[in-house]
Amino acid sequence: MKQFMAMLKENENEHPPPTKLLNLAGQLCRELQSSFPSLQKLVEAMTECKNKSYFLTNIHVVRAFVYVHIHKGQHDAACRLLEYCKAEEKEELVQLWHEIHYRRLKEKYQTDDLTPLQKFRCRKRNPPPISLCPEGLKTRNYSEEVRQRLYRFAAEVTANPDKKQREGLARDMNLQPTQVYNWFANYRRRHKS
Repeated sequence: MKQFMAMLKENENEHPPPTKLLNLAGQLCRELQSSFPSLQKLVEAMTECKNKSYFLTNIHVVRAFVYVHIHKGQHDAACRLLEYCKAEEKEELVQLWHEIHYRRLKEKYQTDDLTPLQKFRCRKRNPPPISLCPEGLKTRNYSEEVRQRLYRFAAEVTANPDKKQREGLARDMNLQPTQVYNWFANYRRRHKS
């Protein structure tokens, strides 16, 4: 840590900072994950540095910054940091985005755990920004053609197909039988209410 602080001071006007310094920052962030006071000190040193944006290209540094912000209750700052950081690991950044919002919800409800439904709703209400998901979030919805065939089967044949019918539909539409089963269960639930 002392070596890093000395190198940081020594290279504060270097644009970009030496690769060795950036790599050391990532390594220290990984190693200090379980020692919050030291991690916080490291993050604060990088925050005050003019070259902060260069450090935020490393996923370990980004994770450390987010962790420190969350620990201080600065959820909005953590979200902004994720929006503008230049780390390449987009999937991991999206996961961090969701973790911030889960933490916020846990604090709101004063609970240690969220149900899968609460997490699902939280993700729907707080989608990641375009900067993290340029192609948009992947949805598990079926294509229009598949949905039309399922709706037609429900209307013309039955909304409660037996196992053999579900397996046939699954084969025809390249789905898993459980997907077909769930689609019809959801269809019946929607039409009952």
